[in-house]
Amino acid sequence: MKPRIFLSYVHMGGSERQWVEEAFRSEWIVPLGPNVDEFERRLESYLGASHVVALSAGTAAIHLGLVGAGVGAGDEVVCQSFTFAASANPIMYQGAQPIFVDSEPDTWNMSPELLVRAIEDRHRVTGKYPKAIIPVHLYGMPAKIAEITEIAEHYGIAVVEDAAEALGSELNGRKCGLFGEYGCLSFNGNKIITTSGGGALICRTAEEAERTKFYATQARENRPYYYHNVIGYNYRLSNVCAGIGCGQMDVLADHVERRRHNHAFYTEALKNIPGVEVQQNGQPGSDSNFWLSTILIDPATGKEPEALRQWMAAENIETRRLWRPMHMQPVYAEAPYYGDGVCERLFERGLCLPSGSNLTDDDLARVVETLTDFFKQ
Repeated sequence: MKPRIFLSYVHMGGSERQWVEEAFRSEWIVPLGPNVDEFERRLESYLGASHVVALSAGTAAIHLGLVGAGVGAGDEVVCQSFTFAASANPIMYQGAQPIFVDSEPDTWNMSPELLVRAIEDRHRVTGKYPKAIIPVHLYGMPAKIAEITEIAEHYGIAVVEDAAEALGSELNGRKCGLFGEYGCLSFNGNKIITTSGGGALICRTAEEAERTKFYATQARENRPYYYHNVIGYNYRLSNVCAGIGCGQMDVLADHVERRRHNHAFYTEALKNIPGVEVQQNGQPGSDSNFWLSTILIDPATGKEPEALRQWMAAENIETRRLWRPMHMQPVYAEAPYYGDGVCERLFERGLCLPSGSNLTDDDLARVVETLTDFFKQ
């Protein structure tokens, strides 16, 4: 059996162990400590952000973004349908109702046109506007976030920007995660960098950051005994995991550039296979990190992505179907949806290719050769 090629595998840089060992040496094993502070500072410097709060997961970041936006029971939140469940589930944590919106075909992300339609129709149905909007930069591809935030400002709706897959992606020179009232990052094991598990919330003001930290540490009031006015959460990142993040920041730029290299390799190598299209930057000024390189298969080829996935798996190469849209998930079957079939068609036609920053050109060539053989059948 040939060696396994993973979709997106953890990639250490070398200094992570030093940070973790220092945490053990100093016995800073508890949830907070100097590594957490340093990791937040490094993220702020890289992003050009004023305030970043390190958390236990990207899901926690989205949840606390919604808390910060004042989302509560009975509210509605507009969410991109074409995404992972973690974008939508925190809406339910707050007792709110998700309203799903379809993608546009350029970036595969939330359609500004359909967003307006959803906002107006929800106002007609409920008499009020949604409380928040969750656009997603899917697979690292910047959404049409400038248009989305302009729409949100017009209606007075907070934007909780899901940049979990987009660390390092930019639109017009501005890092993804900086456009909304809050920006959400993920450091899961398969992301651009990892803290084993973890995430972060980007806040605009010191007050927002302090409030986020308050909710992330069980909302304990400043008294000499435990006293709670509101429900809080155990969402802060550990000092040990933050040490991994500090080391990963040393190689973040290299990891982003390598993913872009992988994408360029696939674009060139697959350009002559009829019916196979590698997704490209979808708007002027967009510079995706290409966290995952993705392809679409023309139905006219008679080939299906699931058959290709199984073909690749037989050769010990991991690929993944595109996200199944949220409005197609049984758990959200009753949620309102505004769309015209774009994300359904993407799901039916698309596949994610191995994209890790630790892949060699020989690995990429093997992926291309195996994929090419599939289309020669």
